Amino acid sequence: MMRPGTYLVGDLCYVMHPQWREVCNLMFATDGPGVLDGEFNLANGVRFALHGTAYGDGVYQDQQGREYPVDAGLIGCIRVEDVYDPEWWLQGMQMFEFKQPFEIVYDNGVISFVDVDGNKVVEIDTGLPGDYDDEEEEV
Repeated sequence: MMRPGTYLVGDLCYVMHPQWREVCNLMFATDGPGVLDGEFNLANGVRFALHGTAYGDGVYQDQQGREYPVDAGLIGCIRVEDVYDPEWWLQGMQMFEFKQPFEIVYDNGVISFVDVDGNKVVEIDTGLPGDYDDEEEEV
């Protein structure tokens, strides 16, 4: 469970520049293919959570129509005070106040940030992004 507080939600590659290598080492710390999803702690004690998107990179929307551009194939959260450069959060991140402990739940392409009472504070559908074109280009 993540503790209550003010969090940035979106693709963590935008706000974790100095720690990105460590983040990737934690995400790919598996013997098999794929990425680990869940909650992680950096060596300095910073805690964050993330989950891979259903279709990788793109632009996804939450239940209120807010957009989340994704360039690292994931959406996660980190406390505002743990972000190295707060100016970066303006690029594709959304800020939320979580008043209760919460977790990230993934169901059929939907990433939800759910509090201990079962309320979905944020729900992002990572099905086909709005700017995805699955038709082949004519040559």
